Order: sequence, then structure tokens, then C-alpha cells
Amino acid sequence: MLTRRHIRVKVMQCIYALTQSKDDSLDKQEKFLKVSIDNMYTLYLLMLSLFIEVHEKAKDQVQLSSKKYLANASDKYPNKEKFLNNRLLLQISENLSLRDELDRRKLNNWYLNEEYVRIIYKEVVESDLYDQYMSNPKNTYEEDKKLILAIFNDIIAPNDKIYDYFEDDKLTWVDDIPIVNTFLLKLFKKVKIESSPSYFLPELLKDQEDMVYAKRLLTKTLLNNAQWEKEIEGKTPNWDKDRIADIDAILLKMAICELLNFPSIPEKVTINEFLEIAKEYSTPKSSIFINGVLDKLVKEYKEEGKLNKLGRGLL
Repeated sequence: MLTRRHIRVKVMQCIYALTQSKDDSLDKQEKFLKVSIDNMYTLYLLMLSLFIEVHEKAKDQVQLSSKKYLANASDKYPNKEKFLNNRLLLQISENLSLRDELDRRKLNNWYLNEEYVRIIYKEVVESDLYDQYMSNPKNTYEEDKKLILAIFNDIIAPNDKIYDYFEDDKLTWVDDIPIVNTFLLKLFKKVKIESSPSYFLPELLKDQEDMVYAKRLLTKTLLNNAQWEKEIEGKTPNWDKDRIADIDAILLKMAICELLNFPSIPEKVTINEFLEIAKEYSTPKSSIFINGVLDKLVKEYKEEGKLNKLGRGLL
């Protein structure tokens, strides 16, 4: 789920939090990094579990309707239980492995905040997407998948109330939401009717090396902060240190650290990755400034034999 770019962003967030709080505890920042990365998986599970709750809400409404206590939005359709029997929705809702993981992590957020489920369910049954699906006599897995994709893309992902809820819950989720949303869309697009329950419980990291990389980038950037500051000052003689944006300074230090301490990562990969992060998280001109500094440093490091790159490297 997490790419190396996402990991770099997580490290950047940790260093920024440290500089803002003036807390120089490396151990504390390592714990914050681990928790922040793990919380992204929690966010993924909560997003996915919304479908379980929406399915449960639909089930309740159909049962109430069958007892004639109240009319249901599905009553006007030939097959009023079509949504309940949506095969992708059932793959999620009846996934015991997924439910076990939610229980293990004690993720009962939607049970405690049922109003959000009601909001999503109401938007779903009042949408044209739902009307077209329920009115369509076709009953294929592809049609089922198309609906779930559309519900997530058009109703859940852009919902301001869901966004605000996650933002209030954990600050780091603001940056994680687009990543998790993109991942879920890809997951839904690739799912098959024969996909196993484990398909919905992907690994957060590609392998343990990613966590080693994350911790090493964090610690080496922080422990050598004074050295990286000198490197930057040497290439920005006309810039007062205080005039460099905090994020720019952090990204430059991380990039220098990666250039000099990670021989398996090509310098072009390092530069491109940090420029992309700068475009997203810093000022409009940051990427130009950072590119200029790194370009000078790479040329200098090559001349001095400091860059010892091996193999094709990893993103």
C-alpha cells in the first residue's frame, strides 16, 4: 500500500513535528513514525468498513419494510434486495478476516458515530447511481463492481463530513486520505469474484526493508542535522537560513541524507522524489529552489567521490 514516496512524506511529517515542538527526543520521533505509518492502515480499514455498515443499514431497512413498519427506498424496484445481494458488497460485508481485524483493532468508530453511516446511506439510496443500478435488470458481477466503485468515488471519498471526522480524529490522516482513497479505487477495480478474503487485507508495507529505510532516513537526517545545514548554507550564499521555508529545509536535509547514505537509490530518483513532494507540500517555487541546490550538491559530490551508487535502486 505504501510506496517509498509515502514513506518519505511520513518522515518529513515527523521531522516537521519535531521542529515545531522543539522536542529533540529521537526515540519519541521513531515511535511517532511507526504509529503514523500504522494509522494509515487503520484509516484504510475504516474506509472499507463503511461499506459493511452501509450494507447493515440497508439490511435493516429491508427488514423493516417487509414488516410494513415503513416504506423503503428499494420498494419501487422489481428486485428490492438487489443492493443487499451486490456480490462485491457481500465480499466485504461477509469477510470474516476483515471483521476479525476490525475487532482486533477495536475499530468500532461507525457504531459509536452512526450518524455518518446514515448520511452515506441516505446519499446512496437517493443517488442516480443507485436508481440506475436497481432499475437495471442486468445482474452481473461487473455491474455490482461498477456500483461500488461509483459509490466510493462519487459519494464516500468526496464527502466533507467524513473528511472532517477523519481530520478531527488524527491530524496525519489529512495527508493520508488521498493515498488511501486512491488505493481503494485501485483495489475495487482489480477485485474479482473469486478474490480471496485476504485480498481486502493487503500488506501495509512491501517488505520489512521499507520500515528499516524509514527509520534510517529519519535517524540519519536528525542526527546529522548540523552537517546538512552547513551543506545547504554552502549552496545558498544569498539566502538567510531563516528565509528558507521550514518544509524546504527539511526536504533538502532529507534529500542530502538519502544521497549520501543510501547507495542503492540513484541520485535521479532521490531528486525527483523530493521535488514531487515539494510541489505538493511546500511553496510554488520550492521545487525550483530545491532542484537548484541539489543539482549543485550532486555535481560536487560526484567530483569528490562521495556518491557511491549501486545497482538500479529502489523508489
